[in-house]
Amino acid sequence: FTSGCLHSTIFILIPSLVFVDASTGKIVCRNGLLVVRDDPKGLEFPWGPKPFAEVVAGPLLRNNRQTTDSSSLEGHYVGVYFSAHWCPPCRSLTRVLVESYRTVKESGQKFEIVFVSADRSEESFKQYFSEMPWLAVPYSDEARRSRLNRLYGIQGIPTLILLDTEGHMITRQGRVEVLNDPECRLFPWHPRPVLELSESNAVQLHEGPCLVLFVDAEEEGELEPAKELIQPIAEKLMAKYKAKEEETPLLFFVAGEDDMSDSLRDYTNLPEAAPLLTILDMSARAKYVRDVEEITPAVVEQFVGDFLAEKLKPEPI
Repeated sequence: FTSGCLHSTIFILIPSLVFVDASTGKIVCRNGLLVVRDDPKGLEFPWGPKPFAEVVAGPLLRNNRQTTDSSSLEGHYVGVYFSAHWCPPCRSLTRVLVESYRTVKESGQKFEIVFVSADRSEESFKQYFSEMPWLAVPYSDEARRSRLNRLYGIQGIPTLILLDTEGHMITRQGRVEVLNDPECRLFPWHPRPVLELSESNAVQLHEGPCLVLFVDAEEEGELEPAKELIQPIAEKLMAKYKAKEEETPLLFFVAGEDDMSDSLRDYTNLPEAAPLLTILDMSARAKYVRDVEEITPAVVEQFVGDFLAEKLKPEPI
């Protein structure tokens, strides 16, 4: 998908190793390659997720060379920022994030960011970190940086993970939220059930399966009826998986008639029909299409249910 979203994030897709609990089907660890590298004897098996406070425990740096203990993060919203100086999209995001960080802090919110470097040298780390007003894991502590990468299954940079005051994940899409909300009015950026497809959030199409409802709409406001149609279904699914402390298995988008939607249709070889109900799984290079004359909540709900139950036959992208 070359309309811009691949140019804004560095993706590391293969090789990839994911560990799953066979009894529940729940993902235990997304970044198995780091597990194998860091724990070759399997001393930490079964490599399940640990609390953020436990993984990040230790001294953190400020760019004035002062240190503080990670316990200072208690009671704060936290952004865990995976980034590197050699990555141009990272540097662009950092400039925006600095302003967002200051805006949130000035509003009186308890907010902190922890930089987890993917730089190639300590000198590069120091140069990059000098631009940041927040905290960082010491570059020399490679083991802790690696554990944080493992904890959140980081596959590409820049990635901004947002945590609530108890260390539970709010969203993996902090980067998108920051870029879409420069005035920080939606902080701490809890996920919205349905997104309007745009250049800044198209990167999320690569995060997992996405339902995309294409409609005949050229202006932003014209997408509201489509959002209202699928929002209750999206909210229901989010609530179900949140209760199980699992990530929602499907993201929801509405798309109108613009260059971004046209590029997506072209890349996935979708028909020009509108409305058109689809589920796109970019990583599996698979698509599922429901082309009907009228899109109703019942049609959407059955489509989603059949997909989750693996009753739908995929077509190749």
